[in-house]
Amino acid sequence: MSQAALIYEKQWLHASALVVLLAGLAVFGDFDSVRSGQLWGITTPVWFWLAATVAVAHQVYVWFCWRTQLHGSLLTRVLGTGGFPLYAVGFSILGIARVVLVLTLAISNRDTLQANPTALKLLALIILVPGAYLFYSVKRYFGFRRAFGIDHFDESYRSLPFVRKGIFRFTRNGMYVYGFLLLWVPGFWFASLAAMSVALFNHLYIWVHYFATELPDMKRIYGQARTEAMGP
Repeated sequence: MSQAALIYEKQWLHASALVVLLAGLAVFGDFDSVRSGQLWGITTPVWFWLAATVAVAHQVYVWFCWRTQLHGSLLTRVLGTGGFPLYAVGFSILGIARVVLVLTLAISNRDTLQANPTALKLLALIILVPGAYLFYSVKRYFGFRRAFGIDHFDESYRSLPFVRKGIFRFTRNGMYVYGFLLLWVPGFWFASLAAMSVALFNHLYIWVHYFATELPDMKRIYGQARTEAMGP
């Protein structure tokens, strides 16, 4: 395959799935209860689409950095040893913004879900537990550098064993299965339909990233057989 083909591998899936998800989000976003509210003089629909836009920007950013580095060493050729740290800063800023905007949206659109407030807050606390355990497991057993994708930058990481401790005992995809539960917390806590809609979009869209970008990259980095041996 050519370098361009490798960089764009499976991105037809990314683009197609994103169109479908954005169309679904637009349907949710047209309901009066989802459009209700404002925060700091900014209406809920603005927060709604800003939260979705940052989610898309984050995942496109990761795709671009991972693929151009893996198949052309672009970041390290241009930025030298600062390639990974600068990429990680961008990753962190967009990732944190993703969470903050869902929280902001939830506050803007609060009390639009007609359900028992105490029950919703209890659910928020329950789903917070595995999300918190995921980040504990990443810090203790996995390392945030690996979570950011340093194996695209540093070949020495490619020989490290796969982690099966902490939350990774249950699934290798802990970040996608459990980490993104954190984005549901604001919606439940503030009883916000808009925030829950965007949380659903985020949780579905991160799996698009997995199948369109991360899984093909893992097969290129670790080989087909070793990737499949990792299990689910």
